Amino acid sequence: MPLTLDDFDYPLPPELIAQAPLPERSASRLLVLRGGRLEDRVFRELPELLSPGDLLVMNDSKVLHARLLGQKATGGRVEVLIERILGEDEALAQLRASKPPRAGSRLRIEDAFDVEVLGRDGEFYRLRFPGEAIALIERHGRLPLPPYIVRAADAPDEERYQTIYARTHGSVAAPTAGLHFDEPLLARLQARGIGIAHVTLHVGAGTFQPVRVQNIADHEMHRERYHVPAETAQAIAATQARGGRIVAVGTTSLRSLEAAADETGRLKVGEAETALFITPGFRFRVVDRLITNFHLPKSTLLMLVSAFGGMAAIRAAYRHAMAHRYRFFSYGDAMLIDRHDEV
Repeated sequence: MPLTLDDFDYPLPPELIAQAPLPERSASRLLVLRGGRLEDRVFRELPELLSPGDLLVMNDSKVLHARLLGQKATGGRVEVLIERILGEDEALAQLRASKPPRAGSRLRIEDAFDVEVLGRDGEFYRLRFPGEAIALIERHGRLPLPPYIVRAADAPDEERYQTIYARTHGSVAAPTAGLHFDEPLLARLQARGIGIAHVTLHVGAGTFQPVRVQNIADHEMHRERYHVPAETAQAIAATQARGGRIVAVGTTSLRSLEAAADETGRLKVGEAETALFITPGFRFRVVDRLITNFHLPKSTLLMLVSAFGGMAAIRAAYRHAMAHRYRFFSYGDAMLIDRHDEV
């Protein structure tokens, strides 16, 4: 029988949705799933859960100040959420307004500059900025916390809603599995002989869009741009050659690697776009273990981790996490999952 949206639903008590980060990044809890067994650990214990010669692959994308407020020429309010930077002075964005703005109209943004609406691109709008888009967004925009965090971003979020290794602006949501890493933990991982490599996948606002079809095979995945550097592909090949494991830090790193892999698992180096939709039955070619946070019911990310860890095992893990009061979503706790290969 085809998988449906209801296969990925679960009842989450609202009080388990983390509204703020813990004081210490690596103090988050870590639920380990391997061989069908669950183990409660703490994230700072990660080095002991990996082996010398393993390789962590992290997404170094940096969150933009992608939420901007403004008004139309008529005076009507508009909220802009950047989806993707298209070039030096253009971007795709979601716009919320009482009436959709027309192509050719201008929007006054944060009472600081005007953008021109060039037209529609599906559910998004194409905007032209009067200068370098990233610079203007960073100077005048606001940090876009996820919609399930029911408060405005404040000063601590400026640091804590970024990974400590973020370096390439472009995301509208943090690659949250990486939020648990701090400098002492990275030093301990490297001292244990665990390698670290990076990819870049800029997370778009589409990551928060709900799945609107019951038969998940009918869902159309949003597109995201990613980059696999040559040194990362070389590090992965060397790790595999010596029998080490590839550990993706987050679903974005996993999607980048699996999208870049050919049938043999060899990675194509460079930039590309992906609309890869990973659901149970997907054949993973690169990633052996996955570090990830807990994901929303009925979300494409929950479908991905169910494909990776096995549907029954992930359901059991989520029941365990709720019973033991784990913290969910972006500022919540994490899982370390071994790949479940169907036999």
